[in-house]
Amino acid sequence: MSAARTSIIGWEHSPFGKLEHPDTMSLMGSVVPGAIAHAGLTTEDVDGIFVGVYNNGFTTQDFQAGLISMAVPALAEVPAARLENACATGSAALYAALDYIESGRGKVALVVGAEKMSGVTSSRAGEILLSGCYGPEESAVESGFAGVFAGIARAYADRYGDPSRTLAQIAAKNHRNGVTNPYAQIRKDLGFEFCNTVSEKNPMVATPLRRTDCSLISDGAVAVVVASADVARSAPRRVAFRARTQANDFMALSKRDPLEFAGARRAWSEATAQAGISTMDLDFLETHDCFTIAELLQYEALGLAPNGQGHRVLEEGLVAPDGALPVNRSGGLKAKGHPIGATGVSMHAMAAMQLTGAAGDMQLPHADLAGVFNMGGSAVANYASILEAW
Repeated sequence: MSAARTSIIGWEHSPFGKLEHPDTMSLMGSVVPGAIAHAGLTTEDVDGIFVGVYNNGFTTQDFQAGLISMAVPALAEVPAARLENACATGSAALYAALDYIESGRGKVALVVGAEKMSGVTSSRAGEILLSGCYGPEESAVESGFAGVFAGIARAYADRYGDPSRTLAQIAAKNHRNGVTNPYAQIRKDLGFEFCNTVSEKNPMVATPLRRTDCSLISDGAVAVVVASADVARSAPRRVAFRARTQANDFMALSKRDPLEFAGARRAWSEATAQAGISTMDLDFLETHDCFTIAELLQYEALGLAPNGQGHRVLEEGLVAPDGALPVNRSGGLKAKGHPIGATGVSMHAMAAMQLTGAAGDMQLPHADLAGVFNMGGSAVANYASILEAW
């Protein structure tokens, strides 16, 4: 099956954090040449470029796809387009590149996701991020997007009981995992007690979400090269898409059950059916923990536990690095950071590293089949990928 699939054949990943790069152009320029070289290709081999940058106010410079020509002049004449889909912007760019290859319009595509978030104040960053919700109903919420997910967490508490302890377990797990990720913004094992306790260093951001329940404001960029099967066969490495799906839901939370994550459930169900597997057939999963409550709800939407029972997967050790299905061995967005446009590309690159045995100290002992779930907004745009090396 894999031999007929479009594949990732190379990548380059910047560190995530508050970086010295002044803008997205510089960030993209820092990863594009390395990704092309890693694929064993040259700029002349690239047929199309797909750029993922959210922006929307992080910088006054836009027309992000046009910046590729300035960052890497050798690519100036290659067709380039920019995609945006909130926190799933990177996956939107990647899926557009895959569609381009599978349509037969090209054989090699470059995907680059980037974001420069630290150039504005934290309050301004919160305002920009809140534009990813439904403005007429949700833009007045306090504490930005954290306030939106805090409302979801409060709804979870009302229906199933206070999830705060479980959220702290998720945060502690992901920070512990992030210690061995050289690209992560925070490489420190914070421990459960710190994550579970409100303190000066871990204040309440929006009840019940503490700082350790919220992903980070980050700068970063990731580039991957995808190629048709005939090109991939002679590449130094190849990671195929055994399945991939996108499913959307209403943007406004008032139009749906905010705890159901129905779009996420539908995307995941379609992807696993397409791949002919169940979730537990996977060797590991990279999922979208923009807030710890999001990871908890994804346990339930992706079929690891019944609704309201997501705490069980942590208590039973299922999602630990040595569990039956390690989740966010990279540290996830929680420890790695969440530069919006780069996130979806990063998640797929992290999976590719594991599948090709190139994950260094993060490497799992058995990694043949991977799942990636990336979402935009509060489970509005949902991308599910099943990956395998061949």
